[in-house]
Amino acid sequence: MTQHVTGTVPTESSLAASGHREWWRDAVIYQVYPRSFADSDGDGIGDLPGIRARLPYLKKLGVDAVWLSPFYASPQADGGYDVADYRAVDPMFGTLTDADDLIRDAHTLGLRIIVDLVPNHCSDQHEWFKQALREGPGSPLRGRFHFRPGKGADGELPPNDWESIFGGPAWTRVTEPDGTPGEWYLHLFAPEQPDFNWDHPAVHDEFRSILRFWLDMGVDGFRVDVAHGLVKAAGLPDVGHDGQVKLLGTRAVPYFDQDGVHDVYRSWRRILDEYPGERIAVAEAWTPTVERSALYLRPDELHQAFNFDYLGAGWNATELRDVVDRSLRAMNAVHAPTTWVLSNHDVVRHSTRLAEGDPARGLRRARAATLLMLALPGSAYLYQGEELGLPEVVDLPDEVRQDPAFFRSTGQDGTRDGCRVPIPWSGQAPPFGFGIAESGPSWLPQPTDWSHLTVQAQEGDAASTLEFYRSALAIRREHPALGAGRRITWLDSPDGTLAFRRDSESGSFVCTVNLTRTSVTLATPGTLLLASADVEPGTGTTELPGDCAVWWSV
Repeated sequence: MTQHVTGTVPTESSLAASGHREWWRDAVIYQVYPRSFADSDGDGIGDLPGIRARLPYLKKLGVDAVWLSPFYASPQADGGYDVADYRAVDPMFGTLTDADDLIRDAHTLGLRIIVDLVPNHCSDQHEWFKQALREGPGSPLRGRFHFRPGKGADGELPPNDWESIFGGPAWTRVTEPDGTPGEWYLHLFAPEQPDFNWDHPAVHDEFRSILRFWLDMGVDGFRVDVAHGLVKAAGLPDVGHDGQVKLLGTRAVPYFDQDGVHDVYRSWRRILDEYPGERIAVAEAWTPTVERSALYLRPDELHQAFNFDYLGAGWNATELRDVVDRSLRAMNAVHAPTTWVLSNHDVVRHSTRLAEGDPARGLRRARAATLLMLALPGSAYLYQGEELGLPEVVDLPDEVRQDPAFFRSTGQDGTRDGCRVPIPWSGQAPPFGFGIAESGPSWLPQPTDWSHLTVQAQEGDAASTLEFYRSALAIRREHPALGAGRRITWLDSPDGTLAFRRDSESGSFVCTVNLTRTSVTLATPGTLLLASADVEPGTGTTELPGDCAVWWSV
């Protein structure tokens, strides 16, 4: 076969010489959305004790770390991403003692814990913001946010043309203490989420303190929410065009991906490096290019960044190969691991996204996409429930929806509630064991036909998606050519397919993927390790079904 190598191998200096393996370079990290994972007290809402009770399940699944979406004290205007107190646990999720117990139990099981950090904005119920409103114009507290006078004869117009990610203006006018209409404050998300002003030294000091608080608690790292949004362009200039700019986009705008954010992360990296055990930070950074994302991962900044180019790629061999090549090149340039992700709490589940209206096809493609993702060099992220093959819930009634984007005038495509429905654990009817104790309905209703998707129903069934994930993660951990790395070798394969090889001193590995709907015949590259669908390997050639991926040991 003709071989095409992508991804050069940079010198890894002292780490390579010592043989030290940094855990985060090949980690499989499992995202838990706390209110939808496991409910310990029967109130229909998931919580920290519920997560703690299910840690053995995650250990058996085979992941390396657990990323917890926000569980901080919050009015829950945006699913906890509106934080009122960064050092407190919201009562719906438990207590600080519960958080401490969860971290300790995870470590006992060999699991690491990554927590969400929300530095772009806080809640309008945060004490800083409440005091800024009480003290009125000119208050030193207002300098920690973006308060501005409005335009127009009476200040009745927003200070600029920025729009909220959730729809509508990114500015809200306040009523001053004397009862008169007053200044406007910036919120790139919901009005209940005022943006911090990262030009103010007190904001830097506060978040360095917050980092230390949770590092002292024992967390192994942070997922940095809206990592690209902290610093705004000087003078807050107009965007200068009509139409909403979405978070899940890459257009250059004056409130995202400003160069000043890198000074923030250099400061944070110094703190992380003070602590033992390789504590890390992961950037949620939507940037115009993957090369811009790589700038967040220079050796003195953050450790990983989500690969949204890969998440957004279609089920197309040419497109996926291009994204893989560009991702490896960009991350290799800064000696950072490439990350791969298919679903999270903000996007439609990939089993539905890839389905083209056919759920069975969607699950086939989802399983194949998982093998492709886990075969690539670097770190992979899983979203809770994808190991069960959960589809997006697309028929939630309007009265139960809670995504703030749903209630804004323009909304957000698809909304985000459908991927946040609580996962099913056992039983024949909702809430499918979501409540460890007896419970009523879960906070978002589960489809009544999910009994075949529960952990209980899939456990021990070799054909199930759960056991498929367990097998894939076990092989990934054990095979010497899988996991960390910086290169793959593309192999010639028919149109609509992908084939690549990975080599190590102890063995080689090949991944083949058929992204078409019809079977193709490929040369059999080695011994079959795992397939996403039924495959009968041949002595010289193997017929690969449509929408199928196969792992081979060479």
